[in-house]
This record gives sequence, C-alpha cells and structure tokens, in this order.
Amino acid sequence: MRKSILLSAFLSLTVALGAFAQEVKTEEKKRESGHYDENKFRQMYTEMATPNMFRTASGAPGPSYYQQKADYKMNLELDDKNKKLYGSETITYHNNAPESLEYLWVQLDQNIERPDSKTPLAESEALSKSISTDGFAKKFMEKPFQGGFNIEYVKDAKGNPMNYTINQTMMRIDLAKPLKNGEKITFSIKWWYNIVNYQEQVNNGRSGYEQFPDGNRLYVMAQFYPRMAVYSDVEGWQNMQFWGRGEFALAFGDYDVNITVPADHIMEGTGVIQNKSEVYTPEQMKRWALAETTFDKPVVIVTQEEAMQAEKGFSEQKKTWRFKAQNVRDFGFSTSRKFIIDAMAVNLPTNKPLAISIYPKEANPLWGDLSTKAVAHTLKTYSHHTFDYPYPKAVSVSAEDQGMEYPMICWNYGRPDEKGFVSDRTKYGMLGVIIHEVGHNFFPMIVNSDERQWSWMDEGLNTFLEYLTEVSFDPNFPATRGPAKNIVPYMKGNQQYLEPIMSNSEGIYNFGANAYGKPATGLNILRETIMGRELFDHAFKTYANRWKFKHPTPEDFFRTMEDASAVDLDWFWRGWFYSTDFTDMGIKDVKQFYVIEQDPKEAQQQFNRRGRKIGDGQSMLKMVLEASTDFKPELKNGFDASKVQALTDYLNKNYSSEEISTLKSPKFFYEVEFDKPGGLIMPIIVELQFEDGTSETKVFPAQIWRKNNNTAKKVFATEKKVVKIQLDPKLETADIDVTNNFWPKAEMESKFDTLEKK
Repeated sequence: MRKSILLSAFLSLTVALGAFAQEVKTEEKKRESGHYDENKFRQMYTEMATPNMFRTASGAPGPSYYQQKADYKMNLELDDKNKKLYGSETITYHNNAPESLEYLWVQLDQNIERPDSKTPLAESEALSKSISTDGFAKKFMEKPFQGGFNIEYVKDAKGNPMNYTINQTMMRIDLAKPLKNGEKITFSIKWWYNIVNYQEQVNNGRSGYEQFPDGNRLYVMAQFYPRMAVYSDVEGWQNMQFWGRGEFALAFGDYDVNITVPADHIMEGTGVIQNKSEVYTPEQMKRWALAETTFDKPVVIVTQEEAMQAEKGFSEQKKTWRFKAQNVRDFGFSTSRKFIIDAMAVNLPTNKPLAISIYPKEANPLWGDLSTKAVAHTLKTYSHHTFDYPYPKAVSVSAEDQGMEYPMICWNYGRPDEKGFVSDRTKYGMLGVIIHEVGHNFFPMIVNSDERQWSWMDEGLNTFLEYLTEVSFDPNFPATRGPAKNIVPYMKGNQQYLEPIMSNSEGIYNFGANAYGKPATGLNILRETIMGRELFDHAFKTYANRWKFKHPTPEDFFRTMEDASAVDLDWFWRGWFYSTDFTDMGIKDVKQFYVIEQDPKEAQQQFNRRGRKIGDGQSMLKMVLEASTDFKPELKNGFDASKVQALTDYLNKNYSSEEISTLKSPKFFYEVEFDKPGGLIMPIIVELQFEDGTSETKVFPAQIWRKNNNTAKKVFATEKKVVKIQLDPKLETADIDVTNNFWPKAEMESKFDTLEKK
C-alpha cells in the first residue's frame, strides 16, 4: 500500500473528525419527521402536462397532433372622410379535431372600444391631485367613443341567418348540427365600425389612425375583422376575453382580401399584391423590379416628392388593392396618401424575400437610412437561429407611438423631431422596435404560441433573438434586455409585485420585465453560461423547426430544449420560470492550507500536543486541529504518522525524472465554502486573482448544489498565492447582491462616496 503525503493525512483527519462530531450530535438530537423531496433538482413531473399522443415527452408534436384551419375571403372599404371601415367576410372553417363541435367561437377584439366595454371597469383608478384641462374634458365631460363591431348579419352558405350570442369580445355561433371530424363549414359575416384615433384611446392602442395637422391620416389596421378563435388539444376553445393586454391566439389559414381606399392612397398589407400594375405607375413598377434583384441597399419605389404631391389633395376616386396570403394566422394592412416606399431583397439560402419600409416624409431621413436595412438584417439573423424566413416579404410601417406585429407587416415608432434632429435614444429606440416587431414574424406568427395565455412565449423568445440581432447589427447597440445584469433591479424588487413568468398576462404588474426581459435574460444565461452556444443553438433551432406553423405550449419548449441537448434543465425552468426566486450566491468561508515537508515522528509529536505552531505558524496541521473541538485521542481514524511520507520521497519512488518534470507543483491550497442566500440555482463562476497580477476562472456546473441546495465547497490547488477570490466577475448570473461575492470581503463604495469624489 502506498503511503500518503502529509496533506492527505490531515484532510482525512478532518473528514473523520467531522463524521465523529456529526455522530455525537445525532445521538443527542431528537429524531426528526420525514419529509417530501423538495430538492430543486427534482424532475418537473408535477408542474408539466402529461405527455400524450398529441404532444410527446420529447417536446415534439405527437402522431395524433392536429390543428384547425380557417380561410377568409374579405371585401373591405375604408371611408377616409368619416373614419369608418366596412367589411364583409366569408369564413371556411375546417374541423381537424377528433371530436365534433357544437358551436364556433369568433373573436370580436374591436368590442374593447365599445362604450359599454368592461375593460375600463376592471382597472383600479385614483383621482390625481392635478389634471390637465384636456385630460379632464376627455375623461369626465366627453361622451365615450362609439367604437366596437356593428354586426349586420351572420349567415350560412345558403344565406340563412345563423344564431349567435355576443359576450363582450367573443361571439358564439351555434351550429344547426355538430361539425364532425374532417368536415368544414362556410359562413359569412357583415360588419362595420368607427376607427379609433389610437393616440387618444387607451383601451386598445394597437390599431387605428394617426392624425396629421394637414388633415391627412395614416391608418394601421388590425383586429379589424371577426376572427376565429383557436380550438386545440390543450384547452378546447381559447375563448378568454380580450382585456387589452393579453394578445391573440389564432388559427392558420389562407386569405383573399380586397381593400378599397381613396385612389391617392399607397398601401401595404399581409400577402402578395395581386394587381400591382393597377395601383402603381409604370415607373414605380420598374423600381419594384429593380428592388427584387437588389441585395445591398434599398431602392426607393414611391419617392418623397411623389408622396408630398399626393398628400396635398383628397381624391374622390377609389382604388381597390387585392392581396392573397397563404398559411398565415392573421391579416393587417396600412394605408395613407402620405407614404414613401423603399425595398430591397434579402438573400437567404432557400428564399429571397423583400424587406420593405413605408413611411411619411416626417420620418425621413431616419427611416430612409435605416429601416429597411434593419428589416433585412433581422430576417437574416432570425433565419440563422431558427429557419429561413418563408414569406415573400416583411414590411416596416412608420407609425408614431406604435410597436405592433402581424404576418409580414408591423408598425413601429421613432421619427426625427420637428427640427430634424435624431438623438441616439430615438435612433436606437426605432431600430430596437423594428427588429423586435419584424422578429415577431417568427414568434408567434409562424411558431404560433398562445399569446392570450403565455405572453412570454412570443415576447420573451422574440426579445432574446432581438438582443442577438441588435448586437450583431451594431456591436455598441445599447441593448436594455438580454444581459443578465440588466434584470437585477427587477429580480430584487418587492416580492409583492413580482409574479412567475408562468403567469397569465392580465395578472402581471411589471409586464415589460416579466414577459420580455426576464425570459430573454434566462435564455441568454442558458446560452452563454449554462448550456453553451453550440448546444443551446441546436436545441433552440430544433424547437423552432418542430413547431413552425403549429401551436406549441411551454412544456413543448422546455422538453425540446432538454431533448435536443442532453442537458437536464428542470431545475432552471422551475426556478427561473415557475418562481420569483432570485440569484444570490456568496463566499461564506475560506481556509488556507500548505504542503509542508516534515519528519513523520516530529509531526506525530506536534499532533499530540494539539495545535502547537509548526514552522512560521498557519500550518495546515494547526488549521485542522483548530477546526476540531471534539477531537478524541481514541478516535480510530486519527492521525497515524506511520502512514505519512514526504512528498519528494513519494515522487522519486513512483515517477521518473521525465514524468516529474511534467507534473504540476501546487504550493497553496484553499478550501472555499459557498453559500446561497437566494433561492435560484446557478453555476458557480469563480475568479482567482494571484499576487503576481494574473487571474484564472473556474466554472462549476449548477449540479454542484444537487446534494445540498444551500452550500457547496471546492478546493483550489495553486502554484501561486491567491490574493483575491471573486464570484461571477462578469455578472453572468443576475446575482442581486455582489457584496458577498469577494474574499477578502471587499469594501463596497457607496453612491455618497462616489459623489464626494466628483
């Protein structure tokens, strides 16, 4: 049997003494009651839905997965003078569910603007001590806006009236006979409504018109038609009311839409324009052809001069724009006589979509310089991380106070001020919202999650990719959501106003941080710190491709990320998504040890005297004895000098000189105890700083906490003396309190000290 070096003997002694002390304490202590498994690494069988034939345990769609289809044919007319929209639609609904349906649910989102809307009644309010005259008049004196759908009829394919019931923002259409699996039904709805000034109305600012001083309007039209609700294997009909925040759950389908507007308007919308030569001039058609083959810079289609000429008059003539779109979940359009248009092609491996921007002159030169370039960069970056953008175009519309997305089209804020000045805040704010809203084409327009229930599945995933896109567009982009340190103020906030990410959108206080920032940060931590980019990127792309043009749930995402990476992340989902726990790790204690060369007999004598100094003091022997107050001479596993051998003797007897030259020669040993005042589990990232000014970083996986969720220890053997130990030096884990991250304890400078120095 080989003899141990002195260090090993003393470490064994420490373990033995610790075990003995524990044995004594256990005998004196009353036996505790049993307990359930509360380990943070336990699997999430109780939190997640049971896999089935529709959705598998791997996170992929199952062999019995299905989804419904809703096709629309619409004829719309915009009354620009009276600010009304008239429409009729024919819906063909396909039932692919295994069960029959007795009725259909249709969303009437515009009803949130009705005078009798319950949305304002559901909000707590208080009277301000001061209020502007304009605000007072609008709130207490003016009649409420007469918004909401006016349904003229609901008829079946033969023209017969159908029974329907309207419940706030939902309409139930009763069927004469159940709609069986594999069957489809066609019915028609005629309606109209007053278009809202979205800058003045507060119930739903996602669509309406922007009023300009010269009398012109810029329309961004969405939620403008009765839309089929989703019926799925998860909860049947998703007929949760639209209260204003939780967005939309929608079925895929094909759209054939005719939109009549004043003849001097320019328009863009979801789908491909079928009659482009009828609505554009021959010169503009040539420009379109050039844009379709230009990949390096935007081509102006409708010039600023042409737009300025059009906005001077108000045509009494009409023009109809015809759009067709396949396999989309919604339809939106924007129209105005003020629009400039530019476009460029985007070169993707399997598609060449157009990046398009439409904007009034008030948006130039900012929009002409940057918007379409940002659209193109977004399509490239998102495609790299998911799948090639499959649609023929992506349109960015300039609309003040806006940031909203629909298939192939979105509206975005950000314009120069009245003098033409563009601040960095305006520039980067505009770029950020364009990237974000164009990115929504991927989540949730294609990876079609239920926004009404799980806002984070589209906003959070999209914000994460937005962050990657921003910093690749401009390395100095002042990204606000994504880096771990930016979520700390929210994570350390008052628990009374915090909710788990896995909460319904209507019950969240700080919606931006909860639905956008925290999930995006969590994904960034997974990618950069926990999983690594290669594993994360493969798993994330797998999820996107499994669920494109389908309806995923949170469990489908969680399971796919694990299934495609072989990384067990239940501990992370439970902490980051299902709780309001926070990260706080610290250095609790550090013990310093040294290897000593000493005669075994002398060591035995020193040991028996229990702690007398060896050499210059602070010896490892002294540290061991001081750590044990319950030492018993008769302890069987005590120190045995006969088992101690000098390190040099051991090396000379067991290694060749050549082998010895390759060995490390650690001289200093540090036993570091970490604690975790915060509830979140995270990897331990430790930076050791040496007396010569160099440093070394060690990363220990989150599983270091698996046997004890509160404390962990590691031993560092170094050739150089450590003068400083720091946890999470690059702020990767969203640690809310870094004052306990240092050894020796760092003196944290207060804000008052900083101000005094200035």
